[in-house]
Amino acid sequence: MRSAVRALAALTLAGIASGAGMVACSRPDNSLSGSVSELFPLEVSRVEILRNAEALQVSYFRNNDLDVDLVVRLTVSTEGLDLRPGAKINLAGNTPSGLARATVVHLNAGEPSRVFAPVEKGDLQLESGGNPGEQTRGDFSMSFKKGDGYGAGRSLEGTFSSEALDAGFGPEEGEPLDGSVIIP
Repeated sequence: MRSAVRALAALTLAGIASGAGMVACSRPDNSLSGSVSELFPLEVSRVEILRNAEALQVSYFRNNDLDVDLVVRLTVSTEGLDLRPGAKINLAGNTPSGLARATVVHLNAGEPSRVFAPVEKGDLQLESGGNPGEQTRGDFSMSFKKGDGYGAGRSLEGTFSSEALDAGFGPEEGEPLDGSVIIP
């Protein structure tokens, strides 16, 4: 009898773990969540990904009647990073030259732009792509430092999937994009 109970308990735990994995894997593309939802809605209509030699930028937009709101724009400075699929990028702290590694902005139409408090902890990971012209897919999660500042003490998570567009300025042909990728 005890072995039957243990087997049932093991199957139940395996089912719970499997279900949790399915939930994590089934997050929709181009979604946002987190406690910043207490400040503004996190609905997303489309995502735009820009990439150049200095940064990766993911912008989440929402159609709002006749306006388009910038729900969240995450900009990650790639200075000193090897931004490639599978690498986990720390979003907290500063680059070697002292710039914030990640910044987050929110802008509803007709309102002033709001820059979030500094990232206290968080990471970004690409599943695929990352360079101009590539289908780029990934996710991030972060929390903002407590204290003053917009979004202070809150959290933000997101998934993204779109073609990365060339953000313009950058290396000349034959120079590395971010220390690892050569522009043809």
